[in-house]
Amino acid sequence: MAGLRVIDLSRVLGGPYCTQILADHGADVIKVEPPAGDETRDWGPPFHEEDAAYFIGVNRNKRSIGLDLASEGGRAVLMTMLATADVLIENFKPGTLEKWGIGSDVLREKFPRLIHCRISGFGGDGPRGGNPGYDAIIQAMTGMIAATGSPESGPMRIGVPLVDITTGLYATVGILMALNERARSGQGQFLETTLYETGLAIMHPHTANYFMHGKPPALTGNEHPNLVPYSIFAARDGKIFTGVGNDGTFRKLCKEIGKPELGTDPRFARNKDRIANRAALRAELEAVFAQHDVEPLCDRLLNAGLPAGPVQGIDKALTNAHTRHRGDIVEKDWYKGVASPIRFERSKASLRKLPPKFSEHASAVLGEFGYSAQDIDDLVAKGVVCGPERKR
Repeated sequence: MAGLRVIDLSRVLGGPYCTQILADHGADVIKVEPPAGDETRDWGPPFHEEDAAYFIGVNRNKRSIGLDLASEGGRAVLMTMLATADVLIENFKPGTLEKWGIGSDVLREKFPRLIHCRISGFGGDGPRGGNPGYDAIIQAMTGMIAATGSPESGPMRIGVPLVDITTGLYATVGILMALNERARSGQGQFLETTLYETGLAIMHPHTANYFMHGKPPALTGNEHPNLVPYSIFAARDGKIFTGVGNDGTFRKLCKEIGKPELGTDPRFARNKDRIANRAALRAELEAVFAQHDVEPLCDRLLNAGLPAGPVQGIDKALTNAHTRHRGDIVEKDWYKGVASPIRFERSKASLRKLPPKFSEHASAVLGEFGYSAQDIDDLVAKGVVCGPERKR
C-alpha cells in the first residue's frame, strides 16, 4: 500500500483497526483526532505515558494531528489534505459531514478519485438509521449473544469485540475493492460498512440453519450445533479442544486414541448419528482423554493430522514456540504488538512508527500540505489545530 494516502477521521476500534492494516502494509495514514483526542486513549488501565493499551494496540504506523472539524477553519484544513488523498475513512454519526457542508456529494464533486468509507452502527437510513452502535449491543441485536453460552450460563457476550474488529476488516476489503475498481474507472466512490450488517453476516452457520429449518440456535456451550465431536474435553492436567469435520477424520481420531471400535459403532458412524448420541460419545472420549496430559496429547493428534489444541491463556499464546518462530510479535523501543497476519513473500508488513501521541505530527503534516510555520502557529492560536495537550 506504499504511495496510498489515507485520511483517517475514525475513532475507537473499527476504523482504526482498518487503517492499521493499511498502515502496516505501507499506507501513509494521517490520523485526524478531535480536540479531545480519540477516546480510547483513556480506556485503561494499563497505560503508557497516559495512552491506554486499548489505543496503542490499533494505532501504530500512523501520524496524528488534532483538528477541530466543528470549526470552519478545521474543515478548510481537512479539504486541503483531501486534495492529495486516496482514501477518507470516518465513523461520524450519519449526517454529520452533511451538516458541516462536506457530505459525500460535495466530496465526490471536489475529489472525484477519493474513496470515502464510512463506518456506522446501522447506516444512514431505515428504522435504526443514524442510531449509535456498540459492539455488545450489535451482538445482542443480531442473535450473537442468544447463540452464545450454555444452558447453565444463559446467553453470554463474546469476550472479544468481534463485531467492531470484523467491521474494520470488511471496511479494509471494501476499500481495496474500491481502489481496484478505481484503477479501471478512474473514479472514487462512497462505501459503507455497518456494525449491524457485519453482525448478521458473521452469524454463520446459524443464519443458514435458520433459513433451512426455521429454528433459532440453542445454547450449546462449547458444543458445535452441526458437528460432533467439536468441543472442549477434560484431560489429566487441563483441557483440550478437538473437533472433526467428517466421518473419515472421526475414524482416524478413534484409531489414534486407541479406541478404533468407536469409529464403527453404529451410534457414532456418521455425523448425524454422533449428533443424536452426543452425550454417549462425550462420555467415551472423556474417559480416554482423562488418561493423558494435554500437551503430549495435542502434539500427538496434531502430528497425526488431527485438529486439536490446548485451552490456554493469552500469556501462553503470546509466548509459545510457534508464536516466536513465526515472528508473530513485533517490537520497537517500548512498544510490543501482534504482527500483521497478512504475509507476503516480497512486500512484507513493517513496524515503522510507534503509536502516535496526540497531535504529535501536526507541524510536520501541515508542512507537507504547504502550511508555513507562521500559518501553523496561527491555526494553533485559533484552536483550529491542537497542540500536544488534549481538551478534556
